[in-house]
Order: sequence, then C-alpha cells, then structure tokens
Amino acid sequence: MVATGRSASPAISTLSPAVPFPRQPLDPSDQVRRWYENELGWATVPGNPVRLPLGLRFDVLDVPAEAGRSALRHLVPGSPVAVQGDRMRLLVAAGSREELPGLLDWLEWGTLALDLSAIGEGGLMDAPVPPGWGSAMGARPPSIRSAALRGAAVWLRPPEPGREVEASLPTLSALGGGGGAPDLVRLLDTVATHCHRLRLRRACAQPLALS
Repeated sequence: MVATGRSASPAISTLSPAVPFPRQPLDPSDQVRRWYENELGWATVPGNPVRLPLGLRFDVLDVPAEAGRSALRHLVPGSPVAVQGDRMRLLVAAGSREELPGLLDWLEWGTLALDLSAIGEGGLMDAPVPPGWGSAMGARPPSIRSAALRGAAVWLRPPEPGREVEASLPTLSALGGGGGAPDLVRLLDTVATHCHRLRLRRACAQPLALS
C-alpha cells in the first residue's frame, strides 16, 4: 500500500509589488524661486517668502503707487515695475541709491519730506509672483489689483526672460546721452513732483484742528 502524501501548495508571496509614493506637490515658493534663478538668472535669498537681493543688478525706487503711475511714461516698455499694497517699486540701475540725496538736492526737492526712498545694496525686495503663475499651477491667476491689495508683490511690468534687465533701467548715465536707457533724473523729478502733490492733497483733506 502506497501512502499518499498531501500535495505541497505553492508558497504565496506576501510582498506586494513596489508602489511609488505619491508625488509631493511642488511648493509654490520653489516654483517662484526657480523662475527667477533659471529664467531670469537673478539671485534669490534663502527662506520663505522668496526675496531678491538689491544692489547686485538693480536698485529699487520705492514710491506711493498713486504717484508712481505718473512716472511710467518715462520708462521704456521693458523696464520692470512692481506693486505691493499701495507702494510701487521702480527698478533702477544699481548704485542709484547713493545718487538719490544729491539728485533731490540738485532738483531742489531735498528740503521737503517726500514719501520716496531708494533701496540698494544690503536691501531685499519681496519677489513678485511670475506672470501667469496661477494658471501654471491650475488656479485662476489673480488680478494685479486684488493681489497687491492682499499684500502680495506683483509685476505691473514684468521682466522679460532672456533679456538683460540692465539695459532697460533708468540710470544717471542716460542724462543727455541719447541712449536707450531711461533718464533717472527725469524719472526722479516726475516722481518727486507727484509725491509732493499727493502730500498736499492729503494735508488738505485732513480736518482742521479746533483751537
């Protein structure tokens, strides 16, 4: 009599095939940083939000947006301009911050308290969101006005990838030079004039103090 043994059943593997982990969504800050560093070749500083160091390739003229809009006609189309809240940042040639006090004195604006300043080497600027950033991430891009009112920095006139920004920036060397760069003196005089008018309007709008 031949004993019949139990047939061995094949071993069942308990290992599941390798399943890749779900992809982490890209951090919007990383996308913004990559756009500046890869598309424009601009430096950024570590941290969040993304910030741009000033004084390397450009300085910034910081003015009330209401006054700054009157100066846009003195800029060439490719000259970048950003807005954040009620402030406008006009990109100007690197080194312009050092020229500002002397130019205001020469233009006879030096004795007035104007709401404008230049920021250069050692300063930082919030990086405006790149043009079309919302649609690239599957969201509806906000309007310039709504984003600026929420405190985000946005480009009113964005820089163009592949072009050197320096050639389009207002500079002191353009005074009487006849080149393509805007004249920093003319731009500054226009901005100072409108800052002064804005200051007078605000002063007149304040109720008179009762004696």
